[in-house]
Amino acid sequence: MASLARLLQLAGLTLPPLAIIAELNHSISLGQMLGFLVVSICLFSLGHLLQRYAGGR
Repeated sequence: MASLARLLQLAGLTLPPLAIIAELNHSISLGQMLGFLVVSICLFSLGHLLQRYAGGR
C-alpha cells in the first residue's frame, strides 16, 4: 500500500509540469490545464492519505 501511495504522489507531482508544457504548446486550453492541476492535487492528496493510513513516514 505504501508503494501505491508513493506512486500516486509521484503522479500528482509529475502531472502539473506536463500540463503547463502542453498548454504552452497550445495542445490544450487553459481550462483543461486547470482541470489537470485539480486532478493532480487530488492524486497527491489521496497518496498522502494512503501513506499516513499505511503508517509510512
